Amino acid sequence: MEEALSLRDRLNLETARIGWHELERYFAGGKVIHVDAALDLVEVATTIAEDNTHRLQQWLHAKQVAQLRDETAIGWANHHPDNLWAVVVAPWVLVQERLSP
Repeated sequence: MEEALSLRDRLNLETARIGWHELERYFAGGKVIHVDAALDLVEVATTIAEDNTHRLQQWLHAKQVAQLRDETAIGWANHHPDNLWAVVVAPWVLVQERLSP
């Protein structure tokens, strides 16, 4: 019998690169959450899925997690970055632009 994957492991497996054109309709619906590049995308997704409001509030207060700003969306629409990563924690789509090493 296989052990069930942890929530973090499942979310990690569901994380993938994504193009802006795939995110546009979710952005239009107000469902895209921008995660600062300094944070671990899977950790943020796990925190939201586990409803850890204390930790999430810290990131919100620090502006490291926020609804995607119009200016950022326009920039991504115009420049088509190839380093966008996303994971779904319904009803949200968490997106992070990973910086090149």
